[in-house]
Amino acid sequence: MTEGPAPTRLAAQVWQVGALCHAISDALQARFNPVRVAGEISGFVRAASGHCYFTLKDNEGQLRCAMFKRAATGLQFVPRDGQRVEVSARVSVYEPRGELQMVVEAMVPAGEGSLYEQFMQIKARLAAQGLFDAERKRPLPAHVRGIGLVTSLGAAALHDVVSALQRRVPHITVLLAPASVQGAGAAAEIMDALRALYALAEQPASDGIAIDVILLVRGGGAMEDLWSFNDEALAQLIALSPVPLISGVGHETDFTMADFVADLRAPTPTAAAELCAQSAEVLLDTVQRLDERLQAALARSLERQGQGLDRLAMRLGRPAALVGRLREAWAGVQQRLAHAPLAQLQRQQSEVLRLQTALRAALVQEVARLRTRQDRMALHLDMLDPRLVLSRGYAWLEGNEGQAITQVAQLQPGQAVQARLSDGVADLQVRQVRPA
Repeated sequence: MTEGPAPTRLAAQVWQVGALCHAISDALQARFNPVRVAGEISGFVRAASGHCYFTLKDNEGQLRCAMFKRAATGLQFVPRDGQRVEVSARVSVYEPRGELQMVVEAMVPAGEGSLYEQFMQIKARLAAQGLFDAERKRPLPAHVRGIGLVTSLGAAALHDVVSALQRRVPHITVLLAPASVQGAGAAAEIMDALRALYALAEQPASDGIAIDVILLVRGGGAMEDLWSFNDEALAQLIALSPVPLISGVGHETDFTMADFVADLRAPTPTAAAELCAQSAEVLLDTVQRLDERLQAALARSLERQGQGLDRLAMRLGRPAALVGRLREAWAGVQQRLAHAPLAQLQRQQSEVLRLQTALRAALVQEVARLRTRQDRMALHLDMLDPRLVLSRGYAWLEGNEGQAITQVAQLQPGQAVQARLSDGVADLQVRQVRPA
């Protein structure tokens, strides 16, 4: 029996490297994605582009990860090597190297996955209520009379805020409403403290107590440590604050619902204190400008009062001229009476006597009124007399030609000046000029 030819063997498919990598990537994405993976961060690097690269590992293996800038900007914490995290990612192959990798879309510290989901749900509900809208945010007052503070008595944030306020604005009253800032019941305590400050802020200022801004602060921590500040009822109460409210919760990378609802969010408790407290130097500059305006207004008032006294003196001189005219008129009447009949003469004499009496009374009354007004104007002018200011310990500084010196720019070392005090004049010489 003659053997036939051997059966032809099917040739195996020959892959190009890139095509095989692409096929494997497609198979992985179809089979696994999306995935949630827990592990420990190793070799974390944030590139200048904003992309993040790291390895996620456990005792059994490791996976290279890439988190691009778009996803990295949503991080609510700062990742660090050795930290356990949970990631939501897509498994793929980095084809230029043929390496398995995960493209991370979201990342939270391990154990906070459920809290993060709750956080996002609460945020969506509050945003739908308009509590995050920029239109409802109020600017801080230019001049704060009093500050309300809500934090824990044992928190480091209390020391930071008090130190900053004492350094910048020691004259401003701070009213502390203590509350727990962590743990069960903390949200309720914070709400009670805010309500107490709201009641004081809504009352008219009395006994020097006024609240123009409220600080809600605590230090940093994990998401579960800050969870009280994500309470929905607390966020809604913050939105009802009668005065601007600053949230300074956690560190710069920490975010809570209190931050989103507050009129202003500060990266730290210290920064929150500095935002509502103008430095003493700024206030002193304002006082200086007001003093200059007051001095100018006083000078103008003195000029007006002096003109008023001049006009009054001129009016006081008029009664003498009026008496002279009346005497001339009386002489004419007497001349006419010499030729009038007796009955008419008697009537006219009676009328003249009545007119004389009325004239004397009118003159006495007018002179008394003008003297009273002169006395009042003189008293008012005396009250504006600069010498009264000198008697309270001030001095009027003049140059050699009598010009007033109000600024250090008018002085130079060695210059001779005069200081006018309440009881005399002192000749002085400038030794040194120190601008403020």
